[in-house]
Amino acid sequence: MDAIDRKILNLLQQDCTMSIAEIGQRVGLSQTPCWKRIQKLESEGVILKRVALLNGDKLGLGLTVFVSIETDEHSSEWLHGFAEKVRAMPEVTEFHRMAGDVDYLLRVVVRDMRHYDAFYQGLIASGPLKTVTSRFAMETVKSTTALPISAGS
Repeated sequence: MDAIDRKILNLLQQDCTMSIAEIGQRVGLSQTPCWKRIQKLESEGVILKRVALLNGDKLGLGLTVFVSIETDEHSSEWLHGFAEKVRAMPEVTEFHRMAGDVDYLLRVVVRDMRHYDAFYQGLIASGPLKTVTSRFAMETVKSTTALPISAGS
């Protein structure tokens, strides 16, 4: 991956609806070589998908909760079953297996506290969990999906 590929990726992270011609112009390529580079980045799995980012508040999904989970169970069978259940929960927008004192961290987006409580009840019914700690976001100071790609690295 060279500097041009990184420039293309940065542009796509800013606006994936930008035309191939415009991206090519901004990185100094004609349309066909630019399109081929994007296709290669997609086939190599560097570009996972192109999506629209939505405003949760305008959709009535104004409560973000970070849920840390500790468990005494660490077998691969348990993790597989637990992960399958959590992936099926549409409120979970991120699911991470952690190192340190917390085993899992979830980012959960719901309408309000009543909806979070319903989610929570379903989560604790999903299997044996030692500790479930909820932290409620009061304000989003920064939120981005863009990875910090420098043109020269």
